[in-house]
Amino acid sequence: MLKRNPPGQPAVETRQDADLAVPGELSDALLVERIRHGDRTAYGELVRRYEKKLLRTLYRMVGKAETAEDLAQEAFLKAYDRLAQFDSSKRFGPWLFQIGVNGAIDWLRKHRKRHQLSLNEMISGERSFDVATDDPREKADVAQEVHYVLAEIPVKYRTVLMLRDLEGFPCSEVAAIVGREEPTVRWRLLKAREMFKTLWEKRVRP
Repeated sequence: MLKRNPPGQPAVETRQDADLAVPGELSDALLVERIRHGDRTAYGELVRRYEKKLLRTLYRMVGKAETAEDLAQEAFLKAYDRLAQFDSSKRFGPWLFQIGVNGAIDWLRKHRKRHQLSLNEMISGERSFDVATDDPREKADVAQEVHYVLAEIPVKYRTVLMLRDLEGFPCSEVAAIVGREEPTVRWRLLKAREMFKTLWEKRVRP
């Protein structure tokens, strides 16, 4: 039930509401609370909420669909094992993405000499993560150009650009995800946008 408040104030969700609600109706914090009390189905709801977005981000970092899937699965497993460390007063998404992005950066470091972003693989893999548009041919053409440019940007700048401009995280949460101070993130974002603009203009210029 909802606790009645004085007129003009919103209703407050009680523990009884949380117990009766289906997972899709709960906040991330209440889902985490359920998981801590042994409700594994609640974690499935967290996976559903963030899986596609995390996959897309990791894929844009490493450029390989299969590797992105492996890294995403590893991130979800690590997050589950570390739930006792999660501060439920904060958002679950940035905390999860911090684990996933760190895993991708570690992977890139280990494969630095052998790894190259394959444009063809990036385009084919990205289609499985994005929702189809009315004109998929036009979308594929644009995606090809975007991924070509992203592949040219160093990973520390590319990561900030993707998290802020493509996934919509505020700079404060991007800072938490990449483990840097917010002014550093804003500076990297500025540089990344400049790099993207320069590379994009070179790419599309007749």
